[in-house]
Amino acid sequence: MKLLKIAAILLLGIHMACTEDKRMTTEVITESGPIEGYEAEGMKIFKGIPFAAPPVGELRWKAPQPVKPWTKKLTTKEYAAGPIQGEPSPMYSEDCLYLNVWTPAQRSDEKLPVLVWIYGGGFSFGTTADPNYDCEELARKGGIVMASINYRVGQLGFLALPELSAENEHHVSGNYGLLDQMAGLAWIQRNIERFGGDPNRVTIFGESAGGISVSMLCASPLAKGLFHGAISQSGGSFGPTRPTTYPGENMKTLADAENDGQRIMQSHGAKSLAELRAMDASQFAGRGLGAGGWPIVDGYVIPGDQSELYAAGQYNDVPVLIGYNSDEGASFSFGMSSQERYEQSTRLRYGPHAEALLKAYPYTTADGGKSARDLIRDAAFGWQTWKWAQLQAQTGKQKVFLYYFDQHPDYPEGSENFGKGSYHGQDVNFVFQHTKGFEHPEVDCPLSDIMGRYWVNFATCGDPNGEGLPQWPAFDNQQPQVMHLTGPEPYAGEVPSEASLKVLDEYFRWRRTAEGKEWAK
Repeated sequence: MKLLKIAAILLLGIHMACTEDKRMTTEVITESGPIEGYEAEGMKIFKGIPFAAPPVGELRWKAPQPVKPWTKKLTTKEYAAGPIQGEPSPMYSEDCLYLNVWTPAQRSDEKLPVLVWIYGGGFSFGTTADPNYDCEELARKGGIVMASINYRVGQLGFLALPELSAENEHHVSGNYGLLDQMAGLAWIQRNIERFGGDPNRVTIFGESAGGISVSMLCASPLAKGLFHGAISQSGGSFGPTRPTTYPGENMKTLADAENDGQRIMQSHGAKSLAELRAMDASQFAGRGLGAGGWPIVDGYVIPGDQSELYAAGQYNDVPVLIGYNSDEGASFSFGMSSQERYEQSTRLRYGPHAEALLKAYPYTTADGGKSARDLIRDAAFGWQTWKWAQLQAQTGKQKVFLYYFDQHPDYPEGSENFGKGSYHGQDVNFVFQHTKGFEHPEVDCPLSDIMGRYWVNFATCGDPNGEGLPQWPAFDNQQPQVMHLTGPEPYAGEVPSEASLKVLDEYFRWRRTAEGKEWAK
Protein backbone atom coordinates (compact mmCIF):
# COMPACT_ATOMS: atom_id res chain seq x y z
CA MET A 1 0.00 0.00 0.00
CA LYS A 2 2.83 2.35 0.91
CA LEU A 3 4.52 1.69 -2.44
CA LEU A 4 1.27 2.48 -4.24
CA LYS A 5 1.04 5.86 -2.50
CA ILE A 6 4.62 6.70 -3.46
CA ALA A 7 3.93 5.71 -7.05
CA ALA A 8 0.82 7.91 -7.10
CA ILE A 9 2.83 10.92 -5.94
CA LEU A 10 5.46 10.31 -8.62
CA LEU A 11 2.71 9.98 -11.24
CA LEU A 12 1.26 13.34 -10.30
CA GLY A 13 4.58 15.12 -10.61
CA ILE A 14 3.21 17.49 -7.92
CA HIS A 15 4.27 17.46 -4.30
CA MET A 16 4.47 19.91 -1.46
CA ALA A 17 6.95 20.68 1.31
CA CYS A 18 7.49 23.42 3.88
CA THR A 19 10.08 26.13 3.13
CA GLU A 20 12.03 28.66 5.18
CA ASP A 21 9.82 31.51 3.96
CA LYS A 22 6.87 29.63 5.52
CA ARG A 23 5.15 29.16 2.19
CA MET A 24 4.21 25.65 1.18
CA THR A 25 6.13 24.71 -1.95
CA THR A 26 4.90 22.57 -4.81
CA GLU A 27 6.89 20.87 -7.55
CA VAL A 28 6.18 19.84 -11.14
CA ILE A 29 8.55 18.04 -13.47
CA THR A 30 8.25 19.74 -16.86
CA GLU A 31 9.70 18.44 -20.12
CA SER A 32 12.77 20.63 -19.55
CA GLY A 33 13.33 19.92 -15.87
CA PRO A 34 11.84 20.20 -12.37
CA ILE A 35 10.34 23.49 -11.16
CA GLU A 36 9.30 24.58 -7.68
CA GLY A 37 6.40 26.96 -7.11
CA TYR A 38 4.26 27.65 -4.06
CA GLU A 39 0.78 26.98 -2.76
CA ALA A 40 -1.73 29.64 -1.65
CA GLU A 41 -4.90 28.25 -0.04
CA GLY A 42 -5.01 25.21 -2.30
CA MET A 43 -3.94 27.08 -5.45
CA LYS A 44 -0.57 26.00 -6.85
CA ILE A 45 1.29 28.88 -8.45
CA PHE A 46 4.36 28.82 -10.70
CA LYS A 47 5.81 32.10 -11.95
CA GLY A 48 8.68 32.68 -14.33
CA ILE A 49 8.82 29.32 -16.14
CA PRO A 50 11.15 29.55 -19.18
CA PHE A 51 9.40 28.34 -22.34
CA ALA A 52 12.10 29.35 -24.86
CA ALA A 53 15.76 30.26 -24.94
CA PRO A 54 16.61 33.90 -24.08
CA PRO A 55 16.26 35.86 -27.36
CA VAL A 56 19.60 37.64 -26.94
CA GLY A 57 22.80 37.99 -28.95
CA GLU A 58 22.45 36.16 -32.25
CA LEU A 59 18.91 35.13 -31.27
CA ARG A 60 17.74 38.76 -31.24
CA TRP A 61 15.12 39.14 -34.01
CA LYS A 62 14.82 35.42 -34.54
CA ALA A 63 11.97 33.02 -33.90
CA PRO A 64 12.03 31.67 -30.33
CA GLN A 65 14.34 28.68 -29.91
CA PRO A 66 13.99 25.68 -27.55
CA VAL A 67 14.99 26.27 -23.95
CA LYS A 68 18.07 24.46 -22.68
CA PRO A 69 16.98 21.66 -20.28
CA TRP A 70 18.06 21.70 -16.62
CA THR A 71 18.42 19.02 -13.95
CA LYS A 72 18.60 21.08 -10.76
CA LYS A 73 15.24 22.19 -9.40
CA LEU A 74 14.36 25.65 -10.76
CA THR A 75 12.63 28.05 -8.37
CA THR A 76 9.60 29.61 -10.08
CA LYS A 77 7.95 31.72 -7.39
CA GLU A 78 8.35 35.24 -8.78
CA TYR A 79 7.42 36.84 -12.08
CA ALA A 80 10.25 37.07 -14.58
CA ALA A 81 11.15 40.42 -16.09
CA GLY A 82 8.85 41.74 -18.77
CA PRO A 83 10.08 42.58 -22.29
CA ILE A 84 12.16 45.68 -22.98
CA GLN A 85 9.92 48.79 -23.07
CA GLY A 86 9.68 52.39 -21.89
CA GLU A 87 12.37 53.66 -19.55
CA PRO A 88 15.21 51.30 -18.51
CA SER A 89 14.19 49.31 -15.42
CA PRO A 90 15.08 46.04 -13.64
CA MET A 91 11.45 45.11 -14.36
CA TYR A 92 12.31 44.72 -18.06
CA SER A 93 14.85 42.56 -19.83
CA GLU A 94 15.59 41.18 -23.28
CA ASP A 95 15.62 37.79 -21.54
CA CYS A 96 11.83 37.73 -21.15
CA LEU A 97 10.36 34.51 -22.59
CA TYR A 98 8.70 33.13 -19.48
CA LEU A 99 5.17 32.11 -18.57
CA ASN A 100 3.14 31.55 -15.41
CA VAL A 101 0.66 28.88 -14.31
CA TRP A 102 -2.07 28.84 -11.65
CA THR A 103 -3.69 25.48 -10.98
CA PRO A 104 -6.20 24.21 -8.40
CA ALA A 105 -5.60 20.62 -9.53
CA GLN A 106 -4.61 18.11 -6.88
CA ARG A 107 -3.85 15.42 -9.44
CA SER A 108 -2.27 15.51 -12.87
CA ASP A 109 -5.15 13.53 -14.41
CA GLU A 110 -7.92 16.06 -13.61
CA LYS A 111 -7.90 17.49 -17.14
CA LEU A 112 -9.23 20.91 -16.16
CA PRO A 113 -9.95 23.49 -18.87
CA VAL A 114 -7.15 25.97 -19.49
CA LEU A 115 -7.35 29.75 -20.04
CA VAL A 116 -4.23 31.49 -21.39
CA TRP A 117 -3.89 35.27 -21.05
CA ILE A 118 -2.15 37.46 -23.65
CA TYR A 119 -1.57 41.02 -22.43
CA GLY A 120 -2.20 44.25 -24.30
CA GLY A 121 -0.14 47.42 -24.56
CA GLY A 122 -0.23 48.38 -28.23
CA PHE A 123 2.50 45.80 -28.99
CA SER A 124 4.92 48.30 -27.45
CA PHE A 125 4.29 47.72 -23.74
CA GLY A 126 3.01 45.02 -21.41
CA THR A 127 4.10 42.29 -19.00
CA THR A 128 2.50 39.35 -17.22
CA ALA A 129 3.73 40.90 -13.96
CA ASP A 130 1.08 43.63 -14.20
CA PRO A 131 -1.09 43.20 -11.06
CA ASN A 132 -4.21 43.72 -13.18
CA TYR A 133 -3.38 40.40 -14.85
CA ASP A 134 -3.03 38.29 -11.73
CA CYS A 135 -4.94 35.12 -12.57
CA GLU A 136 -5.43 33.63 -9.11
CA GLU A 137 -8.97 34.84 -8.42
CA LEU A 138 -10.40 33.74 -11.77
CA ALA A 139 -8.63 30.37 -11.55
CA ARG A 140 -10.00 29.92 -8.05
CA LYS A 141 -13.50 31.01 -9.01
CA GLY A 142 -13.73 28.72 -12.02
CA GLY A 143 -11.71 25.78 -10.80
CA ILE A 144 -9.65 26.00 -13.97
CA VAL A 145 -5.96 26.13 -14.89
CA MET A 146 -4.75 29.55 -15.98
CA ALA A 147 -1.55 30.69 -17.64
CA SER A 148 -0.08 33.95 -18.93
CA ILE A 149 2.70 34.41 -21.49
CA ASN A 150 5.39 37.07 -21.90
CA TYR A 151 6.22 38.07 -25.47
CA ARG A 152 8.58 40.57 -27.10
CA VAL A 153 7.17 44.02 -27.89
CA GLY A 154 8.29 47.17 -29.69
CA GLN A 155 11.29 47.08 -31.99
CA LEU A 156 12.65 43.90 -30.41
CA GLY A 157 9.35 42.17 -31.08
CA PHE A 158 8.41 43.42 -34.53
CA LEU A 159 11.33 44.99 -36.41
CA ALA A 160 11.42 44.06 -40.09
CA LEU A 161 14.53 44.54 -42.25
CA PRO A 162 15.66 43.28 -45.66
CA GLU A 163 18.72 41.74 -43.94
CA LEU A 164 16.51 39.94 -41.43
CA SER A 165 14.26 38.63 -44.19
CA ALA A 166 17.29 37.47 -46.19
CA GLU A 167 18.66 35.35 -43.33
CA ASN A 168 15.25 33.79 -42.61
CA GLU A 169 14.38 30.48 -44.29
CA HIS A 170 10.89 31.80 -45.08
CA HIS A 171 12.26 35.16 -46.32
CA VAL A 172 10.25 37.18 -43.81
CA SER A 173 10.96 39.29 -40.73
CA GLY A 174 9.01 40.94 -37.94
CA ASN A 175 6.21 39.21 -36.02
CA TYR A 176 8.62 37.77 -33.41
CA GLY A 177 6.19 38.69 -30.65
CA LEU A 178 3.47 36.58 -32.27
CA LEU A 179 5.90 33.68 -32.67
CA ASP A 180 6.68 34.01 -28.94
CA GLN A 181 2.99 33.64 -28.16
CA MET A 182 2.84 30.52 -30.31
CA ALA A 183 5.93 29.08 -28.64
CA GLY A 184 4.31 29.62 -25.24
CA LEU A 185 1.13 27.92 -26.42
CA ALA A 186 3.14 25.02 -27.83
CA TRP A 187 4.86 24.64 -24.43
CA ILE A 188 1.43 24.58 -22.80
CA GLN A 189 0.28 21.87 -25.19
CA ARG A 190 3.28 19.72 -24.21
CA ASN A 191 3.28 20.43 -20.47
CA ILE A 192 -0.08 21.59 -19.11
CA GLU A 193 -1.26 18.05 -18.36
CA ARG A 194 1.47 17.89 -15.71
CA PHE A 195 -0.35 20.74 -13.94
CA GLY A 196 -3.75 18.99 -14.13
CA GLY A 197 -4.83 20.83 -17.29
CA ASP A 198 -6.38 19.45 -20.45
CA PRO A 199 -4.27 20.18 -23.57
CA ASN A 200 -7.41 19.56 -25.66
CA ARG A 201 -9.35 22.35 -23.93
CA VAL A 202 -7.10 25.40 -24.18
CA THR A 203 -8.73 28.80 -24.68
CA ILE A 204 -6.69 31.92 -25.42
CA PHE A 205 -7.89 35.33 -24.29
CA GLY A 206 -6.55 38.86 -24.33
CA GLU A 207 -7.49 42.53 -24.34
CA SER A 208 -6.51 45.36 -26.70
CA ALA A 209 -3.24 44.27 -28.39
CA GLY A 210 -3.78 40.96 -26.59
CA GLY A 211 -7.24 40.69 -28.17
CA ILE A 212 -5.79 41.64 -31.54
CA SER A 213 -3.16 38.92 -31.01
CA VAL A 214 -5.97 36.44 -30.39
CA SER A 215 -7.52 37.51 -33.70
CA MET A 216 -4.21 37.06 -35.51
CA LEU A 217 -3.59 33.66 -33.93
CA CYS A 218 -7.02 32.61 -35.18
CA ALA A 219 -5.93 33.59 -38.69
CA SER A 220 -2.43 32.10 -38.65
CA PRO A 221 -1.93 28.57 -40.00
CA LEU A 222 1.13 28.32 -37.72
CA ALA A 223 -1.16 28.41 -34.67
CA LYS A 224 -3.46 25.62 -35.81
CA GLY A 225 -4.08 23.11 -33.00
CA LEU A 226 -2.48 25.24 -30.29
CA PHE A 227 -5.87 26.30 -28.85
CA HIS A 228 -9.50 25.25 -29.05
CA GLY A 229 -11.37 28.45 -28.20
CA ALA A 230 -10.65 32.18 -28.35
CA ILE A 231 -11.81 35.24 -26.39
CA SER A 232 -10.97 38.68 -27.73
CA GLN A 233 -11.69 41.73 -25.57
CA SER A 234 -11.43 44.94 -27.62
CA GLY A 235 -9.51 43.18 -30.37
CA GLY A 236 -9.86 42.09 -33.97
CA SER A 237 -7.62 42.81 -36.95
CA PHE A 238 -9.82 42.97 -40.03
CA GLY A 239 -8.71 46.24 -41.60
CA PRO A 240 -6.66 46.40 -44.83
CA THR A 241 -2.95 47.21 -44.94
CA ARG A 242 -1.91 50.83 -45.20
CA PRO A 243 1.51 52.55 -45.42
CA THR A 244 0.36 55.29 -43.01
CA THR A 245 -1.51 53.49 -40.26
CA TYR A 246 -4.48 54.48 -38.11
CA PRO A 247 -6.36 52.64 -35.36
CA GLY A 248 -8.19 49.86 -37.17
CA GLU A 249 -5.85 50.12 -40.17
CA ASN A 250 -2.69 49.17 -38.27
CA MET A 251 -1.27 46.57 -40.63
CA LYS A 252 1.55 47.08 -43.11
CA THR A 253 2.92 44.86 -45.84
CA LEU A 254 6.33 43.27 -45.37
CA ALA A 255 7.83 45.65 -47.95
CA ASP A 256 6.52 48.75 -46.14
CA ALA A 257 7.65 47.40 -42.77
CA GLU A 258 11.13 46.68 -44.14
CA ASN A 259 11.35 50.28 -45.38
CA ASP A 260 10.38 51.48 -41.91
CA GLY A 261 12.99 49.16 -40.44
CA GLN A 262 15.74 50.70 -42.54
CA ARG A 263 14.78 54.16 -41.25
CA ILE A 264 14.79 52.80 -37.69
CA MET A 265 18.26 51.31 -38.21
CA GLN A 266 19.52 54.68 -39.45
CA SER A 267 17.97 56.43 -36.45
CA HIS A 268 20.10 54.19 -34.22
CA GLY A 269 23.22 55.13 -36.15
CA ALA A 270 23.73 51.57 -37.34
CA LYS A 271 24.81 50.56 -40.85
CA SER A 272 24.17 46.84 -40.60
CA LEU A 273 22.19 44.15 -38.82
CA ALA A 274 25.37 43.06 -37.04
CA GLU A 275 25.74 46.54 -35.55
CA LEU A 276 22.11 46.51 -34.42
CA ARG A 277 22.57 43.13 -32.72
CA ALA A 278 25.67 44.41 -30.95
CA MET A 279 23.76 47.30 -29.34
CA ASP A 280 22.54 47.18 -25.77
CA ALA A 281 18.87 46.15 -25.69
CA SER A 282 17.93 49.32 -23.80
CA GLN A 283 18.62 51.27 -27.01
CA PHE A 284 15.36 49.88 -28.41
CA ALA A 285 13.13 50.89 -25.51
CA GLY A 286 12.56 54.59 -26.16
CA ARG A 287 9.72 56.52 -27.76
CA GLY A 288 11.69 57.93 -30.69
CA LEU A 289 11.40 57.18 -34.40
CA GLY A 290 9.67 53.86 -34.87
CA ALA A 291 9.87 53.12 -31.15
CA GLY A 292 6.66 51.13 -31.25
CA GLY A 293 6.03 47.85 -32.97
CA TRP A 294 3.12 46.15 -34.69
CA PRO A 295 2.58 42.80 -36.43
CA ILE A 296 2.69 42.86 -40.22
CA VAL A 297 1.16 40.94 -43.11
CA ASP A 298 4.27 38.95 -43.98
CA GLY A 299 2.68 36.15 -45.99
CA TYR A 300 3.89 33.55 -43.49
CA VAL A 301 2.90 34.20 -39.87
CA ILE A 302 0.02 36.37 -41.10
CA PRO A 303 -0.62 35.10 -44.63
CA GLY A 304 -2.86 37.93 -45.85
CA ASP A 305 -5.68 40.41 -45.27
CA GLN A 306 -7.66 38.84 -42.44
CA SER A 307 -11.07 39.87 -43.82
CA GLU A 308 -10.26 38.15 -47.09
CA LEU A 309 -8.91 35.07 -45.29
CA TYR A 310 -12.12 34.75 -43.27
CA ALA A 311 -14.33 35.32 -46.31
CA ALA A 312 -12.51 32.40 -47.95
CA GLY A 313 -12.80 30.23 -44.82
CA GLN A 314 -9.02 30.20 -44.35
CA TYR A 315 -8.64 30.45 -40.58
CA ASN A 316 -8.61 28.36 -37.42
CA ASP A 317 -12.31 27.71 -36.93
CA VAL A 318 -12.78 27.55 -33.14
CA PRO A 319 -15.58 28.94 -30.94
CA VAL A 320 -15.03 32.64 -30.23
CA LEU A 321 -16.33 35.07 -27.62
CA ILE A 322 -15.57 38.62 -28.77
CA GLY A 323 -16.61 42.16 -27.93
CA TYR A 324 -15.73 45.75 -27.10
CA ASN A 325 -16.54 48.59 -24.69
CA SER A 326 -19.01 51.41 -25.13
CA ASP A 327 -16.54 54.32 -24.96
CA GLU A 328 -13.28 52.92 -26.30
CA GLY A 329 -12.89 56.13 -28.30
CA ALA A 330 -12.33 58.18 -25.15
CA SER A 331 -8.86 56.61 -24.87
CA PHE A 332 -7.89 57.28 -28.49
CA SER A 333 -9.42 60.66 -29.37
CA PHE A 334 -6.08 62.44 -29.17
CA GLY A 335 -6.18 66.01 -30.46
CA MET A 336 -9.93 65.90 -31.13
CA SER A 337 -11.16 68.11 -28.33
CA SER A 338 -13.21 70.30 -30.66
CA GLN A 339 -15.68 69.70 -33.46
CA GLU A 340 -13.35 71.44 -35.91
CA ARG A 341 -10.38 69.17 -35.12
CA TYR A 342 -12.57 66.07 -35.17
CA GLU A 343 -13.90 66.92 -38.63
CA GLN A 344 -10.41 67.77 -39.94
CA SER A 345 -8.95 64.47 -38.76
CA THR A 346 -11.91 62.52 -40.15
CA ARG A 347 -11.50 64.07 -43.60
CA LEU A 348 -7.75 63.36 -43.51
CA ARG A 349 -8.21 59.69 -42.72
CA TYR A 350 -11.38 58.78 -44.63
CA GLY A 351 -11.09 60.98 -47.70
CA PRO A 352 -14.13 60.66 -49.99
CA HIS A 353 -16.03 58.72 -47.30
CA ALA A 354 -15.56 61.38 -44.62
CA GLU A 355 -18.81 63.28 -45.18
CA ALA A 356 -20.96 60.14 -44.91
CA LEU A 357 -19.15 59.17 -41.71
CA LEU A 358 -19.51 62.65 -40.20
CA LYS A 359 -23.26 62.31 -40.71
CA ALA A 360 -23.28 58.82 -39.22
CA TYR A 361 -21.07 59.89 -36.30
CA PRO A 362 -21.83 63.61 -35.73
CA TYR A 363 -20.08 65.76 -33.18
CA THR A 364 -22.74 66.90 -30.71
CA THR A 365 -22.44 68.67 -27.38
CA ALA A 366 -25.73 67.07 -26.33
CA ASP A 367 -23.94 63.80 -25.60
CA GLY A 368 -20.59 65.22 -24.54
CA GLY A 369 -19.06 64.47 -27.94
CA LYS A 370 -19.54 60.72 -27.54
CA SER A 371 -21.06 60.26 -31.01
CA ALA A 372 -17.79 61.53 -32.48
CA ARG A 373 -15.76 59.27 -30.17
CA ASP A 374 -17.86 56.34 -31.34
CA LEU A 375 -16.34 56.62 -34.82
CA ILE A 376 -12.90 56.10 -33.28
CA ARG A 377 -14.30 53.27 -31.15
CA ASP A 378 -15.88 51.50 -34.09
CA ALA A 379 -12.98 51.99 -36.51
CA ALA A 380 -10.52 50.52 -34.01
CA PHE A 381 -12.68 47.94 -32.22
CA GLY A 382 -16.42 47.90 -32.93
CA TRP A 383 -16.27 47.31 -36.69
CA GLN A 384 -13.36 44.88 -36.31
CA THR A 385 -15.34 42.73 -33.87
CA TRP A 386 -18.66 43.03 -35.72
CA LYS A 387 -17.00 42.06 -39.02
CA TRP A 388 -15.27 39.12 -37.30
CA ALA A 389 -18.65 37.90 -36.03
CA GLN A 390 -20.28 38.33 -39.44
CA LEU A 391 -17.56 36.53 -41.38
CA GLN A 392 -17.16 33.61 -39.00
CA ALA A 393 -20.94 33.16 -38.74
CA GLN A 394 -21.01 33.06 -42.54
CA THR A 395 -18.07 30.76 -43.29
CA GLY A 396 -17.36 28.85 -40.07
CA LYS A 397 -18.87 25.90 -38.25
CA GLN A 398 -18.11 27.02 -34.68
CA LYS A 399 -20.26 29.42 -32.69
CA VAL A 400 -19.61 33.13 -32.23
CA PHE A 401 -20.70 35.04 -29.13
CA LEU A 402 -20.62 38.84 -29.42
CA TYR A 403 -20.77 41.28 -26.48
CA TYR A 404 -20.93 45.02 -25.76
CA PHE A 405 -19.55 46.08 -22.37
CA ASP A 406 -21.37 49.16 -21.05
CA GLN A 407 -20.96 49.56 -17.30
CA HIS A 408 -20.82 53.14 -16.04
CA PRO A 409 -22.79 55.69 -14.02
CA ASP A 410 -25.19 58.05 -15.78
CA TYR A 411 -23.27 61.27 -15.31
CA PRO A 412 -25.40 64.44 -15.03
CA GLU A 413 -25.44 66.94 -17.88
CA GLY A 414 -22.90 69.68 -17.37
CA SER A 415 -20.56 67.48 -15.31
CA GLU A 416 -16.97 66.76 -16.34
CA ASN A 417 -17.83 63.15 -17.15
CA PHE A 418 -21.13 63.79 -18.92
CA GLY A 419 -21.60 61.44 -21.86
CA LYS A 420 -18.78 59.10 -20.88
CA GLY A 421 -19.25 55.34 -21.18
CA SER A 422 -17.01 52.35 -20.46
CA TYR A 423 -13.41 53.20 -21.23
CA HIS A 424 -10.81 51.02 -22.94
CA GLY A 425 -9.60 48.31 -20.56
CA GLN A 426 -12.34 48.76 -17.96
CA ASP A 427 -13.54 45.21 -18.57
CA VAL A 428 -10.26 43.60 -17.48
CA ASN A 429 -10.83 43.79 -13.73
CA PHE A 430 -14.41 42.57 -14.20
CA VAL A 431 -13.18 39.43 -15.95
CA PHE A 432 -10.28 38.80 -13.56
CA GLN A 433 -12.57 39.19 -10.52
CA HIS A 434 -10.53 42.08 -9.10
CA THR A 435 -13.51 43.62 -7.33
CA LYS A 436 -11.89 45.44 -4.39
CA GLY A 437 -11.44 48.72 -6.25
CA PHE A 438 -14.95 48.94 -7.71
CA GLU A 439 -16.56 52.34 -7.08
CA HIS A 440 -20.10 50.96 -7.34
CA PRO A 441 -19.87 47.42 -5.91
CA GLU A 442 -23.65 47.04 -5.65
CA VAL A 443 -23.89 46.77 -9.46
CA ASP A 444 -20.27 46.10 -10.48
CA CYS A 445 -19.73 43.01 -8.34
CA PRO A 446 -22.77 41.10 -9.68
CA LEU A 447 -21.68 41.88 -13.25
CA SER A 448 -18.11 40.78 -12.53
CA ASP A 449 -19.44 37.51 -11.12
CA ILE A 450 -21.57 36.91 -14.23
CA MET A 451 -18.72 37.74 -16.61
CA GLY A 452 -16.33 35.44 -14.77
CA ARG A 453 -18.84 32.61 -15.03
CA TYR A 454 -19.42 33.32 -18.74
CA TRP A 455 -15.66 33.23 -19.45
CA VAL A 456 -15.13 30.03 -17.43
CA ASN A 457 -18.10 28.30 -19.07
CA PHE A 458 -16.77 29.23 -22.48
CA ALA A 459 -13.33 27.84 -21.61
CA THR A 460 -14.99 24.67 -20.37
CA CYS A 461 -17.27 23.86 -23.32
CA GLY A 462 -17.06 26.60 -25.97
CA ASP A 463 -20.33 28.19 -24.83
CA PRO A 464 -20.73 30.90 -22.14
CA ASN A 465 -24.24 29.83 -21.13
CA GLY A 466 -24.93 27.99 -17.92
CA GLU A 467 -27.35 27.55 -15.06
CA GLY A 468 -28.51 30.79 -13.46
CA LEU A 469 -27.04 33.04 -16.16
CA PRO A 470 -28.90 35.31 -18.60
CA GLN A 471 -29.17 33.48 -21.94
CA TRP A 472 -26.49 34.57 -24.42
CA PRO A 473 -27.54 33.72 -28.01
CA ALA A 474 -24.92 32.77 -30.58
CA PHE A 475 -24.44 35.44 -33.25
CA ASP A 476 -26.61 34.97 -36.34
CA ASN A 477 -26.33 37.14 -39.45
CA GLN A 478 -30.06 36.83 -40.07
CA GLN A 479 -31.05 37.99 -36.58
CA PRO A 480 -27.89 39.49 -35.07
CA GLN A 481 -27.94 39.86 -31.31
CA VAL A 482 -25.30 41.09 -28.92
CA MET A 483 -24.97 40.43 -25.19
CA HIS A 484 -25.06 43.80 -23.47
CA LEU A 485 -22.79 43.35 -20.44
CA THR A 486 -24.27 45.90 -18.11
CA GLY A 487 -24.98 45.44 -14.45
CA PRO A 488 -26.43 44.09 -12.46
CA GLU A 489 -28.32 42.10 -15.15
CA PRO A 490 -26.88 41.68 -18.70
CA TYR A 491 -29.33 41.22 -21.57
CA ALA A 492 -29.33 40.20 -25.25
CA GLY A 493 -30.18 43.05 -27.61
CA GLU A 494 -29.49 44.78 -30.90
CA VAL A 495 -26.07 45.58 -32.31
CA PRO A 496 -25.17 49.09 -31.03
CA SER A 497 -24.87 51.77 -33.74
CA GLU A 498 -25.54 49.16 -36.44
CA ALA A 499 -26.62 51.75 -39.04
CA SER A 500 -23.40 53.71 -38.45
CA LEU A 501 -21.33 50.52 -38.60
CA LYS A 502 -22.76 49.82 -42.04
CA VAL A 503 -21.56 53.25 -43.25
CA LEU A 504 -18.11 52.49 -41.88
CA ASP A 505 -18.27 49.09 -43.56
CA GLU A 506 -18.67 50.82 -46.91
CA TYR A 507 -15.42 52.69 -46.27
CA PHE A 508 -13.51 49.48 -45.50
CA ARG A 509 -15.07 47.81 -48.54
CA TRP A 510 -13.91 50.70 -50.75
CA ARG A 511 -10.42 50.61 -49.24
CA ARG A 512 -10.00 47.14 -50.68
CA THR A 513 -10.78 48.30 -54.23
CA ALA A 514 -8.03 49.36 -56.61
CA GLU A 515 -9.13 52.99 -56.15
CA GLY A 516 -9.07 52.72 -52.35
CA LYS A 517 -5.63 51.08 -52.30
CA GLU A 518 -4.20 53.76 -54.56
CA TRP A 519 -5.75 56.55 -52.49
CA ALA A 520 -4.18 55.21 -49.26
CA LYS A 521 -0.62 55.24 -50.62
